[in-house]
Amino acid sequence: MVFSFFKKKADKATSGEVVQPKPAFVPTGQKPAAQPEGGEEAPRIREPLPDLEYVQGGSTAATKNTATKPARTDHETLMSEFDREFTESNVMAIDVEHGADSLQADIEQVAVLYANSQDAVVKPLLESLLGAYPGDEGVRLWWMLFDFLQLKGDRGGFEKLGVEFAQACETSPPTWREQAHAVAAAGATVATAALKGVLTADNATALEPLAGAIRDKRPLRVDCSGLAGCDDEISGRLVDLLTSARRQGVAIVLEQVDMIRRLRARLTVGEAEGARSWLLLLELLQRHGTQEEFEQCAIDFAVTFERSPPSWEAVPVPRLPQGQVSAPADDAHYLSGEIKSSRFDDLTAVLHLKDNIVLDFSAVRRVDFFSVGQLVNRLAPLKGSGREVVIRSPNHLVAELMAVVGINKLARIIVPRS
Repeated sequence: MVFSFFKKKADKATSGEVVQPKPAFVPTGQKPAAQPEGGEEAPRIREPLPDLEYVQGGSTAATKNTATKPARTDHETLMSEFDREFTESNVMAIDVEHGADSLQADIEQVAVLYANSQDAVVKPLLESLLGAYPGDEGVRLWWMLFDFLQLKGDRGGFEKLGVEFAQACETSPPTWREQAHAVAAAGATVATAALKGVLTADNATALEPLAGAIRDKRPLRVDCSGLAGCDDEISGRLVDLLTSARRQGVAIVLEQVDMIRRLRARLTVGEAEGARSWLLLLELLQRHGTQEEFEQCAIDFAVTFERSPPSWEAVPVPRLPQGQVSAPADDAHYLSGEIKSSRFDDLTAVLHLKDNIVLDFSAVRRVDFFSVGQLVNRLAPLKGSGREVVIRSPNHLVAELMAVVGINKLARIIVPRS
């Protein structure tokens, strides 16, 4: 399949406005491209912003390129809170407003630079662009920089950026995710479990793998990317299990945890409700937050319930032992590492044998430009077949690159917000 990324940009100047063209970015060591005759702007590597869709709470909704943001309803119930927040994709939920064309061009530039491994340019460019799009206007740039720092292991820079994000966007920043690096060893495996949806007393059996691992003192990797939330009763059970595991030194490692942000949004200081959910928030901060964040939450808990909160415990975050990770519980096709010069030959069987295809990119650090073009070629023939392809949990840098080449027209891309 052959497709062009070169298309002349439409003249958007209106009466009374003077639009100065932005100079095209020139990678280090290359000469600027010659301008065409007549003073027209040189073509950029980009497609017009396509019609997009986004995913909320497991259902899809189409959004068109209009100048008006879609209205959001403000439900206060637990389920509607999760429906509104769960796996909302910043790539899939783009509203095109005045100035958004410039933002889209800058995002595409960063995505292509990262794909080409020009990391020395990516970080300073993102930092400079944040000043050009104040508040939450440039929130997609914030997510890209958070993921870049996470991928580079720069926790200090990540937490500093979190403070700046909270001040600029007036909302909680994403949390640092501890990465468990497992190394293959003969005969050694680490079990994997997954928590999905909204957990209540009716589906409490989802916690049995955790209970069994703690009882047998076995390490366990728990994928929380599909976890929308849990009620107060399950919160209590989960916090008891996690606290017991941590104090016994059993390595129960939670991955793709988004519950900290969700719990913070749902719990209100001064409203003495959901005590066990507060305790779960404190346990998650013990594992994935800083001591400062934990102690501030502990103060809020004490004020709300007028009783002593748990204390910070200076114990190490549990890590998985060196070993080979067993196959995940679901039937998704998992990709990992840095994907370079790949034709995705391994996807042939996956794409032709299944009706509903899930490609998990949660462990993928980078995809180069050649490979993402080859992925388009693999997915394009499925477009009219009625079969659904889901690309799950790519980081924001990879997801934005996918949008540049139009993969979001061929598959649903589900990007965690944090």
